[in-house]
Amino acid sequence: QNWIALFAFLVTAVTASQLSERARREARSAIERRQEVERLYGFSQLLLSSDNPAELLNLIPRYIVESFAIRSAAISLSSRSDVYRSGPNIDGLETRDLQLICLRGEPRIDPANQLGFMPLRMGTRVVGSLGVSGSALSRQTLEAIGSLVAISIERAGAVEKLSRAEAARESEQLRSVLLDSVTHEFRSPLTAIKASVTTLLGSAGQASSSHSPEEQQELLTIINEESDRLNRLIGEAAEMAQLDANKVEFRFASTPIAPVVEEALEELKQLLLRHPVDVRIPAGLPPARMDPPHIREVLVHLVENAAKYSPADAPIRITAEAKDGDQMLTINIADRGPGIDDFEQSLVFEKFYRGRNQRVQVHGTGMGLAICKAIVEAHGGRLGVTSQLGHGSVFYFSLPLG
Repeated sequence: QNWIALFAFLVTAVTASQLSERARREARSAIERRQEVERLYGFSQLLLSSDNPAELLNLIPRYIVESFAIRSAAISLSSRSDVYRSGPNIDGLETRDLQLICLRGEPRIDPANQLGFMPLRMGTRVVGSLGVSGSALSRQTLEAIGSLVAISIERAGAVEKLSRAEAARESEQLRSVLLDSVTHEFRSPLTAIKASVTTLLGSAGQASSSHSPEEQQELLTIINEESDRLNRLIGEAAEMAQLDANKVEFRFASTPIAPVVEEALEELKQLLLRHPVDVRIPAGLPPARMDPPHIREVLVHLVENAAKYSPADAPIRITAEAKDGDQMLTINIADRGPGIDDFEQSLVFEKFYRGRNQRVQVHGTGMGLAICKAIVEAHGGRLGVTSQLGHGSVFYFSLPLG
C-alpha cells in the first residue's frame, strides 16, 4: 500500500508539475503577445504623427528601434533609390539585401545573426522592404510591422496627393474669385477716370470750352476720388498678401481703446456725416495689448462697413467691455443694416467674399474683413459677428488686456 501510495504521489506530482510548467509557458507567451500587441499599437500611433511622406520615411526606422528595443532598422522603397536608416551604422542591413527582398517579395529571417528582412506589401503589391537587426522578433511581428509601415507610407502619399489636389482646387478658385473681384472693382474707377479725362481733353481742344469751371471741377473731383479708390484697392491687396506671408511687423503696447476709437472716427468724419455714432466706452476700462495703428485700421474697416451697409441717418453704436476673469477686452460695432443670414456669417471673413445681395449696391473687394481677421488674430484675439436679417449686425473683436 505504501508503494502504491508513493507511486500515485509521484505520478500526481509529475503531472501537476508538467501542467504548472505548461500554464507558466502559456502565461509567459500570453504576456509576450500582449506586450507585442501593445508595442504594435504604440508603433501604429507613432506612424500617424506625420502626413509628409519624406519626413515619415526618415522617422519610421527610428520609431521601430524605439518601439521594439532593437539595435537598428532600415527601409527601402521600390520607387526610391535611397535607404532610410535609424542611424549611421549598417549593422548587416546591406542595401543589396534590402533591394533583393523588395524584388523577390519573400521574407528572410537569420536568427543566428539576429537579422530579419520583410517585404512591405499593400495587398499583393510589394512597395518596399524592411530590415531589422539586433533582436529576434518573430515572423508574425515582422509581418505586422511591415504591414503597418506599408499602410502608413501609402496613407501619407495619399494625403499628400489629396492636399496637392485641394491646394490646386483652392488656388484655381481663389484665382477665379480674385480676377472676378479685382477686374470689376478696378474697371469701375478706371472707367470713371478715363471718361472724365476724355471729357476734359475734348473740351481743352476746343476754341471755347463747352464746360463751365464748376463742371470741370466736378470732373477733376471724380478723377481724384476714383484715383484714391484705386490706390486703396491696390493697398488692400498688398496688405492682404503681407498678412498671409506673416511679413507684417506689429509693435504691441498697453494702450487704452478710447483714443484709438476717436482716431478711427476722425478718419471717417466725412463718411459719418449722415450716421450718428454713439460711443459707449466706460471711463475705468483697462488698457489692452495692441498695435494702435493696426487696431485703428480694424475699427475703420468695421465702422466704414456699418456706414456703407446701413440706410442714411441710421445710428452706429460702438461699445467696449472687459468681463471679470476673462482677461480680454471686447469691442462691439452695431449697425442697423439689412443683416447677414446664418449661412453667410461663416463666409464674410473669407478673402474676396461679398454678400450675395450687396455685391452690386456697395463697392468693395471683399478684403476688408479678411484683413481685420488677420490683424485681430495676430493680436491673440478673435473677430466675429452676430446678425439677424432685417435688424442689423454686431461685429465684435477681442484683445488681450495689457
